[in-house]
Amino acid sequence: MSNQDIFSKQKPKLRTFLKVAEQPIPKQQIDIPDGLFVECEQCHAPLYQKTLSENLMVCPHCQFHFRLHVEERLALITDPKSFVEIDASLTPNDPLQMPGYAGKISVSQQSTHHQEAFVFGTATIENMPVAIGILDSFFMMGSMGSVVGEKITRLIEMAIKQVLPVLIFSASGGARMQEGIFSLMQMVKTSAALKKLDQVGGLFLSVLTHPTTGGVAASYASLGDIILAEHGALIGFAGARVIKQTIQQDLPEGFQTAQFQLQHGQVDRVVQRDELKTTLTQLLRLHGVKEHVHG
Repeated sequence: MSNQDIFSKQKPKLRTFLKVAEQPIPKQQIDIPDGLFVECEQCHAPLYQKTLSENLMVCPHCQFHFRLHVEERLALITDPKSFVEIDASLTPNDPLQMPGYAGKISVSQQSTHHQEAFVFGTATIENMPVAIGILDSFFMMGSMGSVVGEKITRLIEMAIKQVLPVLIFSASGGARMQEGIFSLMQMVKTSAALKKLDQVGGLFLSVLTHPTTGGVAASYASLGDIILAEHGALIGFAGARVIKQTIQQDLPEGFQTAQFQLQHGQVDRVVQRDELKTTLTQLLRLHGVKEHVHG
C-alpha cells in the first residue's frame, strides 16, 4: 500500500471538519480565572500573575516596574519580621467637608487595610536599623494630606531622637486636593523637618518609584541626601500637557522618566528592583550605619 493510500484513508471528509467547527466550544473549556493574567501597562503583553510575582512585579519583556503594596515593599527591602509600625491608628479628617471624601477614605482603608496612605516605623536592612516610611499608591494614589504630612514629620523627628537614617519610598499623585490648603501646607512641614535632620547630620535616602509627582515630588521626595529612582519611574510636578500649555514650549521626549532625570542631575542613580536592597545596604554601610549586636 502506498503512502498516498494511507493518508487518503486516514483523512476525514471535509464535511466532518465543517460539522465539528460549527459546534460551540463548551464554556468551561475557555474560562480563564480572574487574576490569572495581567496586562503590562507599558508594552501591553499578557503576563502570568505567578511569573510576574516571582519576577518582583517587573515585566520580563519591557522591564516595566509595577506598583507595589506596602507589604510587598517591606518584604523586598527589610529583614523578615523586623518592621515595627508606629502611629498606625492616625486617621484623616474631612476639614473642608468635601463631598464624597469620607467615602473615598473608607474605600481605601478597606482595600489596603491601612488607615492612611503613609505607613512608617522602624526596621532593619541586613541587620542595620532604619526609620522607614512608604507611600501606598493604592490608597488614593498616595496623595499627601494632613495626616500623611504629619506621619512623615513624625518619622523624621523619631529618626533624629533615635539617631537613625531615614528611608522613604514615594509613589504619589501629589497633594490631596480634597484637603485644599491643608494638604499644600504639608510640603513646607515635611521640608522643615528634613532641615532639622540635616542640621544634626542625619542621613535621608529618598527612593522615587512609579509615579512620584505633584507636591510630593516638589517637597520632601526631592530633598534626599541621596535620591534613587526605580527603573522607568515617572517623576515630575505637573502633567506634560499642563507644563507645555504653561511655558508654551515643546518638551523633550521622555523628560519625566527616571532615566532623563538621571541624565540631568535630578536623581543620583536609577536602580532595577532586584538590585535595590543591595544598593541601599551599600549606602547605609558607606555612611557608617552600624549593625545591631545581638546577645
